[in-house]
Amino acid sequence: MAQSVLTIDLGAICANWRALAAMNAGETAAVVKANAYGLGAGKVAKALADQGARTFFVAQAEEGVIVREALGTGPTICVFGGHMDGDAPLLRDANLVPMINSIDQMLRHVEALPGHPFGIQLDSGMNRLGMEPAEWAALRDIALSQKPVLVMSHLACADEPGHGMNEFQLQTFRQMTDGIDAPRSLAATGGTLLGPDYHFDMTRPGIGLYGGLPFVDARPVVSLSIPVIQVRDVNPGESVGYGNSWVARVPGKIATISAGYADGIIRAMGPKAHVWAGETRCKIVGRISMDLIGVDVGPVKEMPDTVELLGRHQSVDTLAEAAGTIGYEILTSLGSRYARRYIST
Repeated sequence: MAQSVLTIDLGAICANWRALAAMNAGETAAVVKANAYGLGAGKVAKALADQGARTFFVAQAEEGVIVREALGTGPTICVFGGHMDGDAPLLRDANLVPMINSIDQMLRHVEALPGHPFGIQLDSGMNRLGMEPAEWAALRDIALSQKPVLVMSHLACADEPGHGMNEFQLQTFRQMTDGIDAPRSLAATGGTLLGPDYHFDMTRPGIGLYGGLPFVDARPVVSLSIPVIQVRDVNPGESVGYGNSWVARVPGKIATISAGYADGIIRAMGPKAHVWAGETRCKIVGRISMDLIGVDVGPVKEMPDTVELLGRHQSVDTLAEAAGTIGYEILTSLGSRYARRYIST
């Protein structure tokens, strides 16, 4: 079988959620947007709900519908993107809570779904989503009279604890929200790690649940095992892959493994990335192609049937460094061709 196997440890995700929840005196939600960072929103949300998570966050109403189908009635599902044109039937039928980002969204919501729950997202300095201070000042009393279930903002630099933007946004958020009755939320994973000043009534961890930085104590969540299709000897002067980009200088041995950029393995990581054959680290050689990758297995004494790209030897962030990106992109790029196996350890 040439299909790679992606193993997702739901037990590790739940353990990471519990560890982050233990840092927070208030409620700990779970961010399951982008199909739970590529790992399966329905299965991840159900596992976390069984652990006690009561609030979940998605990016779009369509994502919320999928999570609602998995969870049934009960848990709160919030939509970061707010109430977009055409969302009303989805919000109503799946009982989703839009995080209102503007006066226009507020008007749309109260006109289309009067009395339907909503939250408020404020821009405390990131300039991405949410009401800016002047807009919030104009709408604040009206919005609060409608009893939002949550008022939130998002930190831009929480993965850098010493960055001055963190304190600036904290003070801005306090200025915009002190004295309100609604629950407040500012911290995702990085903000949770910044400490109690950033926690307010709810934290919203995302990447930390899935084993990524900045939560250095997270349990690993994913492993990716790729079959070896063929092993061949190469002589000095022979090249491997498209464009003759790698040429053997000494006699060697090359394994061709069954994965490529169609599986979300970022092509740019080729020159710096490695796989593991058992306990031996092996360099990727030549260009990563759509379905195949060449690997230098000269140092391997006994060739296994599969090699490890993610797992015990190599985290999503290690792989991300080779690709010049972040662990978020590695996870959310994971392709649909993998055989997905869910475990709970």
